[in-house]
Amino acid sequence: MGTDAAGHVARSTTRPYSETPDVTRDGAPMRTFLRTADGVAIDSVYEPGGVVYDPGEVVYESAGEGSRKGSGNAIPGDSQGLALVIAHGFTGDADRPHVRRVAQVFARYGAVVTFSFRGHGRSGGRSTVGDREVLDLAAAVAWARELGHTRVVTVGFSMGGSVVLRHAALDAGGVDAVVSVSAPARWFYRGTAPMRRLHWLVTRPSGRLVGRYGLRTRIHHRQWDPVPLSPTEAVPRIAPTPLLVVHGDQDAYFPLDHPRMLADAAGEHGELWVEHGMGHAENAAPEPLLRRIGDWAVARAG
Repeated sequence: MGTDAAGHVARSTTRPYSETPDVTRDGAPMRTFLRTADGVAIDSVYEPGGVVYDPGEVVYESAGEGSRKGSGNAIPGDSQGLALVIAHGFTGDADRPHVRRVAQVFARYGAVVTFSFRGHGRSGGRSTVGDREVLDLAAAVAWARELGHTRVVTVGFSMGGSVVLRHAALDAGGVDAVVSVSAPARWFYRGTAPMRRLHWLVTRPSGRLVGRYGLRTRIHHRQWDPVPLSPTEAVPRIAPTPLLVVHGDQDAYFPLDHPRMLADAAGEHGELWVEHGMGHAENAAPEPLLRRIGDWAVARAG
């Protein structure tokens, strides 16, 4: 999976494909494609605080498909300048029910940006399983800033959890707080059966076919060169930005030595929550935990 400059994050050069002036004036969600620094189209959704996005009600504000805003369902919420940018796990996308559930909870705390990583859903390109995905996240964060949000918190799950760590390390000062949920601490881990299956999916041609046609995930065939900064190496570079590491004690992918390694690397500037009975990533995150994360984001990003 080729990179240049070890996944260097370009700053805010990203724009929607077409102009979308004042599209959020009436408080409705909007959807567009963003262009990353390396030219990949990223399917992205913006939801003002207190509004729930319905995929059936919002169409693209770009690419000549017309423009129609959805009404959503209003719930209590006030963005107060805060935007939460959600980075989903491998094989997820912006329209997956578990990603939408997370966004719905976070909409109570601020505006929400969701997007599909490259190779996932309607986004272009092919997945590099956490390497160039930092450019996708950078595009989403830049969009939140361009929409006027003075505070931005990134929240990543599994693969997305490793991406938010590397993004914050490479783009110091770009975000106001970071939450990493169910993330690995080191690359190439094969110590659990789910991770051995994932490596088969990524490294074998037959696995990539399963990913493409069975999981709607297009995976790049090239190996990492160079190997990107590991999550544990990234974490010390995030300081002084507040960092929260969340992990379930029933995670079938990454055992508890992973979050503990991340917490040790973070030192005093990081917090670790080990959640009793929780499994892996978005699917396993209960609503009370998501609300606690939302409270943490509001408090730390102030």
